[in-house]
Amino acid sequence: MAKSRSTYFCQNCGAQSAKWIGRCPSCGEWNTYIEEIIQKETGKNKLPILFKQHNSKPYKIEEIQSGKEIRIDTKNHELNRVLGGGLVSGSVVLIGGEPGIGKSTLILQIALHLANFKVLYVTGEESEQQIKLRSERIGSANSECYVLAETSTQNIFQHIEKLEPQLIVIDSIQTLHTDIIESSAGSISQIRECTAEFQKYAKLTNVPVILIGHITKDGSLAGPKILEHMVDTVLQFEGERNYGYRILRAVKNRFGSTSELGIYEMQNSGLREVANPSEILLSHRDENLSGIAIAAMIEGMRPIMIETQALVSSAAYGTPQRSSTGFDIRRLNMLLAVLEKRSGFRLGVKDVFLNIAGGLRVDDPAIDLAVICAILSSNEDIHIDQNISFAGEIGLSGEIRSVNRIEQRITEAAKLGFEQIFISKYNHKSLDQQAYDIEIVPVSKVEDIFRKLFG
Repeated sequence: MAKSRSTYFCQNCGAQSAKWIGRCPSCGEWNTYIEEIIQKETGKNKLPILFKQHNSKPYKIEEIQSGKEIRIDTKNHELNRVLGGGLVSGSVVLIGGEPGIGKSTLILQIALHLANFKVLYVTGEESEQQIKLRSERIGSANSECYVLAETSTQNIFQHIEKLEPQLIVIDSIQTLHTDIIESSAGSISQIRECTAEFQKYAKLTNVPVILIGHITKDGSLAGPKILEHMVDTVLQFEGERNYGYRILRAVKNRFGSTSELGIYEMQNSGLREVANPSEILLSHRDENLSGIAIAAMIEGMRPIMIETQALVSSAAYGTPQRSSTGFDIRRLNMLLAVLEKRSGFRLGVKDVFLNIAGGLRVDDPAIDLAVICAILSSNEDIHIDQNISFAGEIGLSGEIRSVNRIEQRITEAAKLGFEQIFISKYNHKSLDQQAYDIEIVPVSKVEDIFRKLFG
């Protein structure tokens, strides 16, 4: 019998080393290397009976029949959108997020809503009674949803062989272990091997598998980086603990776009789908306040109206502060430099704080125009009318650049009752003003919009 051979892996990034080292040369973290078994003993039964020899042969590419992938409707419109139209048969989906963010609640909700669909929910963290209590709180029931409290993959595949489920949920992949590897559950070797077994099962049987994963302190998925390469789709479930809203993003998707976004609201009865995200991202104010501007952004295929809030004040401690929540701080510094250099606003000696309302993190450059308008509004202490919205990118010379899919942004603003939208004059050339129930105001420079808003 061949003996096991070990090596050292970084728990943070998965880098491998023949000996223990204090600081990982790949990710720079200290004391993350641990010893793990990499060569398996030959005397063990390696694979479950499901993985016995399958006949396979190579095909010429023109002999392969192309067809549309079969998708399963999850009965959850937000998840369907993020997945690209539904859950693909035989795919492996990995969903990660912070503890307590609602990963298990979301997936159990999906399992319970799939009526007459045989689902096996494997839990390694909770008991069957805890899952039952959560299902009663959610309030939905699927008579074909089975719960299994087990962490050994060999035992799980025995139950799978008897039950023959149409969907498998693993909560979580870090709690599973296989007898093939002699290391503890949650180690890099165990995560990689357990994921490989479920990936092979999904491809052989065409049964989709959903894996729930933990994340590290820096927000990345726990385990080796190869884990994200092995699965078909990686979803990130995120949100601020102080907000009731949760955002589902596709980080990787072999069957759809990675720019889609799903929004949920956490309630006592589970997660509610938010069909109109603008309802939660726009605050309803009784009085006009300075430093607030509404931006028309695009996330994936969906137009969203979001509220940008800015506060400009005199630097109390000598060195001006720059703080941003939900917006790239480096881009904020660039916009402030443009206002200082190109437009003559003296903001270099003032504190500037920026916040994207609702806890959303925004990467769309089209909100630049709303950001600078909110900053100027706070600086001048003059409010911007609540019925005005903005969509434009700011260039380094102070010009307002055109943005993509401007028609969708204008339509969304008009639908929500806005009366004016400021856009780049380069976008305005191809638009028909008569086609929209909103006044479109073209601007070309920061100075133009300042004069129109604040005189």
